Amino acid sequence: MPVIAIVGAGPGLGYEIARAFGEDGFTVALVARNADKLETLAQKLQGEGIEAAGFTADITKPETIAEAFGRVKDRYGRIDVLEFSPADQTLGAVGVLEVTPENLQPQLDFYLGAIAAVKQVAPDMIAEKDGTILVTTGGGSITPVPFLANINIAAAGLRNWTLNLHNELKEQGVYVAHLAISAWIGAGHPGAAPDVIARSYVELYHARTEPELHYIALDQ
Repeated sequence: MPVIAIVGAGPGLGYEIARAFGEDGFTVALVARNADKLETLAQKLQGEGIEAAGFTADITKPETIAEAFGRVKDRYGRIDVLEFSPADQTLGAVGVLEVTPENLQPQLDFYLGAIAAVKQVAPDMIAEKDGTILVTTGGGSITPVPFLANINIAAAGLRNWTLNLHNELKEQGVYVAHLAISAWIGAGHPGAAPDVIARSYVELYHARTEPELHYIALDQ
């Protein structure tokens, strides 16, 4: 069975992405900081007939990412799809005139954890000339929001790197795409339901064409 590693797996969108790929025949490796939450998610997926397990790591600490991906590979073998969509509500957002090096750096460290994760899968994918990397940010990476200015800077940087990665790897058989989500996920809009958004990831995986999807569902 193919394997997807979901970095930043949580009970909302992360779980629904895991479920969508699990229903598409994937084994699921859940990667996040909280071991108890990972176990709960893994058991829930297993109850639906999806092979899943949790692997703890902190995306701001590259060495823990390397350790977690080593454990994933030891258990399941080669990773076919990497999906990166973490969220940390404890990192404070500031307005455009309040950005400082001190409140920007934690956002950069958080979002650019994607680089450490990609490095764990890209060499194998390039060698096999096959694989998929899906990187998620908020919609502010494309259309900036003034009161989320420090987040937008970090997200825009990750978007730029992901699009560069798409161009670099597309001739080597590796598909890379950036997903920007402009939606209040789970807030009531039908298009913002986590399971609805998750289907876009599976569709991108199968189509393997577009370098980017801006998913918009903001109207209430």
